[in-house]
Amino acid sequence: MKIDVSGVHITLEDDVKTYARKKVKRLERYVPKAVREAAHANVMLKESHAKNKRQFTCEIILALPQEKITVSESTLNMFAAIDISEATLKNRLKKYKETKV
Repeated sequence: MKIDVSGVHITLEDDVKTYARKKVKRLERYVPKAVREAAHANVMLKESHAKNKRQFTCEIILALPQEKITVSESTLNMFAAIDISEATLKNRLKKYKETKV
């Protein structure tokens, strides 16, 4: 599985990129073996300011053959947003695997 990590309105440090790649890489076990090589994950980490609060958003777009799964979660912490997105995507991948296999 190919994984791209990018920042929108923010410069990402290496530890954040490594953490995001590690979390998304763990999801590979939920992708059917036949499509693992064709799978591509795009992780976009965003920072926004709303009402004097910093908000971090993690959006993961997982492109599989004939399907695209998108997850977006926002919290006050970048690492928490990555964790919540990973858990949500894991549940969606389980459903995808059940229907396709």
